[in-house]
Amino acid sequence: MKIPTTKCALSAIACLTALPAFAASCDSLAALALPETTITMAKAVPPGEFKAPGEGRGSAANAALYKSLPEFCRVAATLKPTSDSDIKVEVWLPASGWNGKFQAVGNGGWAGVISYSALAEAVKGGYASASTDTGHVGGRGTFAMDHPEKLADFSWRSEHEMTVKSKDLIKAFYGNAPKLSYWNGCSTGGRQGLKEAQKFPNDYDAIIAGAPANRTAISLWIADAVLKNPESYIPPAKYPMIHQAALARCDAKDGLKDGLITDPTKCDFDPAVLLCKGSDSPSCLTAPQVAAAKKIYSPGVNPRTGQVLFSSLVPGTELGWGIQALGPEPSQNIYDQYKYVVFKNENWDWKTFNFDADVARGDLPENVPMNATDPNLKAFFSHNGKLLLYHGWSDPNVPTLNTIKYYKSVADTMGGVAKVSDNVRLFLEPGMGHCGGGEGPNVFDKVSALEQWVEQGKAPEKLIASHLTDGKVDRTRPLCAYPQVAKYKGSGSIDDAANFTCKAP
Repeated sequence: MKIPTTKCALSAIACLTALPAFAASCDSLAALALPETTITMAKAVPPGEFKAPGEGRGSAANAALYKSLPEFCRVAATLKPTSDSDIKVEVWLPASGWNGKFQAVGNGGWAGVISYSALAEAVKGGYASASTDTGHVGGRGTFAMDHPEKLADFSWRSEHEMTVKSKDLIKAFYGNAPKLSYWNGCSTGGRQGLKEAQKFPNDYDAIIAGAPANRTAISLWIADAVLKNPESYIPPAKYPMIHQAALARCDAKDGLKDGLITDPTKCDFDPAVLLCKGSDSPSCLTAPQVAAAKKIYSPGVNPRTGQVLFSSLVPGTELGWGIQALGPEPSQNIYDQYKYVVFKNENWDWKTFNFDADVARGDLPENVPMNATDPNLKAFFSHNGKLLLYHGWSDPNVPTLNTIKYYKSVADTMGGVAKVSDNVRLFLEPGMGHCGGGEGPNVFDKVSALEQWVEQGKAPEKLIASHLTDGKVDRTRPLCAYPQVAKYKGSGSIDDAANFTCKAP
């Protein structure tokens, strides 16, 4: 790989400090011997010339991102920690301007693909980065049926193996191990980050975990409410109407009418107010539809014992209900979980699901090895590990209440909020959807916040988030460390974060 030398002409010291101490060429990494690893590619990618395999329509933003990349060394490898493993990873190493750190990036859904755009964002920021397909190809759960080792690879092993091998490659290329290692992921990537903290606490110095997608039967609960009986089906055309009714009831409860529900746990919206007075129409709900909407807002409950089984969605999520309630079948991620992992039957009929025995079966450890709910983070915190959690209140995929529950369980297990506040912070985003998007401010710099926390000892009290319309910022708002919320100061634009302060609810 060609290494720039312009600064050497000006100052030998500047040259030494500005450029990494390369211990190997990019091409030579192909011959690097690592345990249970076959390196299948090691080549220099010139500035702006990366093209992601298989990316076609709808990737204009990613194409622009790739065009902005500097030169980097692209390494691809196959890892086989077991005889049934086939884990693909890519490690990207900046050719110049490496910041001395490693940032691994997470996946979404069932993974099955390298997260190229996330890799590109990390490399653009000066990081060495890595991503894995988690041991299979394609975004379905079919691979897991009768393949416990592949399920383990997806659940936790691929991320750990990728981390170990990535650090080896970084050291071989630059001559130095990364001085700090960060994880950055949302959804499945958020769950992966938590699993790393719990199972391999020394892999990372700090972890960003957004909307951790631990598996529950929520999609089956919603399907049971909306799809089982045709009369209960809520047409997507009615979602905005339900959403506006929820806002009308709860938007101003925080003292400010801004089109957002700041704390949905305090929202007492009852969809019964939308009950049709006469025949069905686009502006009302039939009695079966009212019952279905109520169930979407309600936690899963064991019909025999009355025990609460899992959290459900909250008011403010209505615009995204189609992900769970569009039909004709439940949301695919969870449907596949029960088909291929729990019942091991590709013809399993979700309408036979029993919210007593079948939930218990689905929650057996062998059926949810991917779930990352262990609240004991003593080993991770013992080396001053930092965990930045975030979740959008309008997330229709993963219940925000699950992440709050996990945060509280960590605090309770580790001695209280005061004792853990230097190691874990949670940020909730009113109006934000799943990992981004939505009516509320949803673009914020998580990586810089983590860097300041780890490298400067400045714990994040608030993050400034932006909302964009047609690429232009039209609202900013502080996101406050839980349980604080953003309160309007009483004057100035409600679209300017400077006019808000973080206070106890």
